[in-house]
Order: sequence, then C-alpha cells, then structure tokens
Amino acid sequence: MSRLADLGYAAGWRLLRFAPGDLTTRAFRAAADLAAHRGGPGISQLRRNLTRVVPDASLAELDALVRDGLRSYARYWQEVFLLPWADHAAVVDRFDSGVQGREHLHHAVSAGRGAVVVLPHSGNWDMAGLWWVHQHGSFSTVVERLAPEELYQRFVRYRASLGFDIIPLTGAGNPIPRLLRRLRAGGVVCLLGDRDITGTGTVVEFFGGAARMPLGPARLAAATGATLLVIGCWFTPKGWGARIHPPVPVPDRAAVRQATQTVADYFALDIAAHPQDWHMLQPLWLDDMSVTSVREAG
Repeated sequence: MSRLADLGYAAGWRLLRFAPGDLTTRAFRAAADLAAHRGGPGISQLRRNLTRVVPDASLAELDALVRDGLRSYARYWQEVFLLPWADHAAVVDRFDSGVQGREHLHHAVSAGRGAVVVLPHSGNWDMAGLWWVHQHGSFSTVVERLAPEELYQRFVRYRASLGFDIIPLTGAGNPIPRLLRRLRAGGVVCLLGDRDITGTGTVVEFFGGAARMPLGPARLAAATGATLLVIGCWFTPKGWGARIHPPVPVPDRAAVRQATQTVADYFALDIAAHPQDWHMLQPLWLDDMSVTSVREAG
C-alpha cells in the first residue's frame, strides 16, 4: 500500500502540470466530495474536531463544513503538485497581498536574534514558506519521516526545491542542535505546532477542551532568545490569506508552558475564523485520544 501511495504522489508531481487547470480543480473537488460522502476514520475525526471549533453548528451546517474542509484539503494537495512548476515570483506576489501583520515579522528579522515561526495545519503552509524564502531567505524546518523512504525523499526534494532546509525528525540524529545553531546565527526555524507528534508536549486549553501541543517552538525561543511568532494561513477564492501575530513572550524556560498556551490561543483565533481550512484529520484533544486508544486496543 505504501508503495502504491509513493507511485500516486510521483504521478501527481510528474503529470498534473500537463492537465487543464479547470479540469484538475473539478477532479480534486469531486474527489473531496466523494470522500465526504463515504466517510472513514479520518473524515469522522475531522468532523469531531470541527464540532469543537463550531459547537453551535447544526447537522446540516456541520456536513457542509466537513465537505468544505475536504475541498480545502484537496486544494492544498492540488497546489502541492503544481507548485514546483508555478511561476514562484507571481504566486509569491499574490500571497503577499493577503498578509496581515508583516510589521511583526520585519521587527523580528531586523532584531537579528533569529525567529521561531510556528503554524497550524491550515491553508497552504508550503505557500507561506515559499513567501518567506522570497522575503527573507531560507529557513530550517523539521519533517516527519514517511514510509517508504522513496516517498519521504520525494517530499524532501519538493520542499528543498522551494528553498526550505529540511531536517528529519528521526533517522539522522537529534535535530535540536542543528535548529539551535540556525537560531543562534540569527536564522529562522519554521515548525508546524498544532499536533504533538512525539507525545512529549504539554496540555493546553483549546476551544474549551484539553489538547496536547508541542513545547518545542517555545523551548527553542527560550534557549536562544529568538522571537517566537505565530502565523495563521487560509485560502481565499483566488489566493491566500495569512496573519502574523504579535510576538509571543518567552523570557526564560519557566515561561515555555504559558507561551505554548498563547500559541494555541493564536491558532484558535485563525481556525475559528476559517474552520474549513484547518486540515486536522487526526485526534488532538485528550478525550479523542482516549477513544482512539480504546478502539486500537479492541
């Protein structure tokens, strides 16, 4: 199955650029609608997650939100397959027109202490990264190692082609020293921070429930004096939107947990405003993790 997935991704990157744009968009939207109709574990989890974000939604409204969420996720993958072949200067210019709060970014970069930028799985975070590269140069980011290895290497080549410095989470030693060196040299580290992959994060209050999020971004900022910034991303009908929030204070290690809560609060602001663009198909809240563990045990 993993080999088939690798072949599918390879075909997407090689062939999709030759297909008519309107036809491709309709095909990805149709696939999203079919997935919403059929359901499955990931779709059910997305529905539970969105129920927490929009607790007052009716059943019909929630059905529409799940459908729109899957359409948004399909749009993300369509853009992933096409981005290597796009006119980067043109798409960066379009992205730039939708950025709010850029003064926080400029202050952080001009301070020269490095910056830790943390984002949720919303909109197209690869586009945000490409925009950053064109604005301020390359940055380092940590990625989960996928199986098979060929698929992981495809994603490494894809993101490296956008100008990202890719550091594997596992299989190449501890990534932390490399991140620290980057920050202490005044560089930038970008991380996705709404899902605790390693299981070593902290519990935060998130949309009225207890969820677990990683401490890594705040710890890196505390250890180096780098500025901690949160960026929210979403789609617009003809482009993208993004908001750079004010810096999150992390004066020392004692402030790391509170800083992580502030990151979660900023995430919540943007996710609440654009819930259909939050691509979270995995359990995030502790209650859902307990249910998942019971199902797996059974």
